[in-house]
Amino acid sequence: MKKFPLVLAISIAFINTLRASAPEWRQVPAILARIVPPQFPARDFEITKYGAVGDGQTDCTVAIAEAIDACAAAGGGRVVVPAGDYGTGAIRLKSNVDLYLAATNSVLKFSTDPEKYLPAVFTRFEGIECWNYSPLIYTFGQQNVAITGLGTLDGQADDSNWLAWKSRKGGGAGTQTAARKRLDEMNNQQLPVDQRRFGAGDYLRPNFIQFQRCQNVLIAGVKIRRSPMWEIHPLLCTNVTLRGVDIFSRGANNDGCDPESCRNVLMEKCVFDTGDDCIAIKSGRNADGRRLWVPSENIFIRDCTMRAGHGGTTIGSEISGGCRNVFVENCEMSSPELACVLRLKSNAMRGGVLENIFMRNINVGLVKDSVLQVDFLYDEGAKGDQKPVARNVVMENIRVSQTPRVLNVKGFPAASISGVRIYNSTFKEVKKPDVVLDADVKLVDCKIERSR
Repeated sequence: MKKFPLVLAISIAFINTLRASAPEWRQVPAILARIVPPQFPARDFEITKYGAVGDGQTDCTVAIAEAIDACAAAGGGRVVVPAGDYGTGAIRLKSNVDLYLAATNSVLKFSTDPEKYLPAVFTRFEGIECWNYSPLIYTFGQQNVAITGLGTLDGQADDSNWLAWKSRKGGGAGTQTAARKRLDEMNNQQLPVDQRRFGAGDYLRPNFIQFQRCQNVLIAGVKIRRSPMWEIHPLLCTNVTLRGVDIFSRGANNDGCDPESCRNVLMEKCVFDTGDDCIAIKSGRNADGRRLWVPSENIFIRDCTMRAGHGGTTIGSEISGGCRNVFVENCEMSSPELACVLRLKSNAMRGGVLENIFMRNINVGLVKDSVLQVDFLYDEGAKGDQKPVARNVVMENIRVSQTPRVLNVKGFPAASISGVRIYNSTFKEVKKPDVVLDADVKLVDCKIERSR
């Protein structure tokens, strides 16, 4: 057998790596060309002119609503939140309105009184359609909508209010457990959505920000703190840009951004430090996901920082409608509370096809569990008649300083995990053997340094 010089062998391996992944990445320019942030007329509507007072005590809900109404009626512009602490209940945005926090000390402080988020609105709770408390900021069926600026959105959630609904000490009364189970049964029985009514006494927490069935969405620059549940939830939206957002919220189910059944999404230069997944791409749960059958697709994530969280980039678990064409590059990830870099999760109740997932040029300091986690035994596991599928998942040039293991991949015989490849990557301080069950996973031209 003819032997090649070491340098030539490495060059050939690297060329093969590029050849394996480059065709997929050539789709990115066309996807980005379709993602255009909305622009707004040069008209400002300052909330203080409608009666808002930034003293941290006054309820400014009505004043903010009146400013939004005036802005929309005039054909659009910016609703300006000047410096100060402005208390508010639910905010509902309208077409052609940019909610603009003008200064670094412009703060919207959201009430923790549940009554401020009633009457119930049409929404989703963990991938299931229902009527429930309004998200703190809610937008339905609008075009050209934005939240931008330098200030802070503070949900004020803690263990004395919203977060207690997840799991009060002792459980039982006052938690979401019974209502969540009832909603799940309604979904699996395909009960009409209009009969799925929740609100006072049910303890299903609202999302912080939900744009539902909207086109041309922008969230840029703001800080998000202390969310009741998921923080940013674009739902059935097209053309979404998330840019330069700083999220720190460590509560239960505090996902950073959950694009669900969305098309053409860009997330860039954001910081995620969360109590759940930093980014979690979704497409509906069980029967609802299959009824609507709208996948999340054409999602591009770049230049972001992921700290604490269950996964840096996650797909699932409410993924019954499928997901395709996800691209992640040039991100920094590290935390002793970050479970893994890329996480795919589903089961035999949820199913879903997860395909064409590409990640490259990721610098990782420390992760808690693994680099790649595929968990098709999540929650109900193999108990169900749906077939979860993961295929054509490619990671390359992933540099990890410390990880317990590289792979934690768990399928089952009726599922399909195929074409999963990691190229040209380095993993250091590896302590445990990989876990690969019922899956086709290969590492190519990778370097693994075991911890001594």
